[in-house]
Amino acid sequence: MNGIERITARIAEDAKKENDAALEQAQREADGIVAGYKKQADDRVAAMLPKARANARENTERRLATAAMESRKLDLAARQRVIAKAFDAAEDALVKLPAAKKTEWLAGLAAKASRTGSERVALSAADHAAIGKKVVTAANKLLGAGGKLTLAEAPRGISGGLILSDGDIEVNCSAGALMDAARDGMSREVGDILFS
Repeated sequence: MNGIERITARIAEDAKKENDAALEQAQREADGIVAGYKKQADDRVAAMLPKARANARENTERRLATAAMESRKLDLAARQRVIAKAFDAAEDALVKLPAAKKTEWLAGLAAKASRTGSERVALSAADHAAIGKKVVTAANKLLGAGGKLTLAEAPRGISGGLILSDGDIEVNCSAGALMDAARDGMSREVGDILFS
């Protein structure tokens, strides 16, 4: 090897050592930067984790509360449907009473609802034809000397029960009206009986 080649080899070797040292230094600096950012990220995650867990817990509790409320609403709606069916069945039972019992019930109802004793008694079409006169006669007996109820000329569009009228004043004692009034006052008791 001649002198120029040795010098060139030495320059190349020194340049390689310098380059390797620079690369090593750059790698250390890069590792330090990455470690710094990793620590920052870990610190942020550690700081955010309790809040994220609290948010998740809160969201879960909120969803559970919403689900419980929806469940209660569905349960209440189902109970209300059952109670409505019970009242519908009671109304149907009143409408389908045997003639003798229905006559007695309607006469008592007319006597109790009468204010003057001289109202007109309107019944459903079926009851008007079948037992109308008997109802009025029995109601007048219950009212005694003041009993002057008369059977209305035409039936009314009701399923059962009766409507008393005196001029412009009407007292609605139809089966539907009676059940509506009973629903208002007795729904809770009926629910207690049905669901206890």
